[in-house]
Amino acid sequence: MGQVAFDTLQASEELQTAGLTSEQAKAISLVVRKSHEVADVATKADIAEVKRDIADVRKDIDARFEKNEAQMQARFEKTEAQIADVRKDMAHRFEKTEAQISLVRKDLQLEMAGIRSEQKLMRWMLSAGILGIISLVVKAFLVTAL
Repeated sequence: MGQVAFDTLQASEELQTAGLTSEQAKAISLVVRKSHEVADVATKADIAEVKRDIADVRKDIDARFEKNEAQMQARFEKTEAQIADVRKDMAHRFEKTEAQISLVRKDLQLEMAGIRSEQKLMRWMLSAGILGIISLVVKAFLVTAL
């Protein structure tokens, strides 16, 4: 902080003109000068310097903010591109999986068709066997009864 300018000679002369003795005027002027020396008062120049410092800090903050904003924008764009790549990859994988499921479904349908035809054959054979047993039982009872 700067010093406040104080003219002790002029103050002493004005006090003497007002009717104080030379000794009194000098004493009062010295006390006032010492009080100004002790007081930490900001001058207009000090305030202007602080305002310049604040303006410099604001410029620095704005520059850093713009730089960080540009970096963040670049990161977001990179992340969005990565997400788009992952989406494409997942869509491709889903298509592959659907194709594989379709093939498995066709294989199962063919296998089930084979199993159904085997079941029909087994039913026919079982029916034929049961008819054979029934005919033997009927023959055994009817032949003995006749």
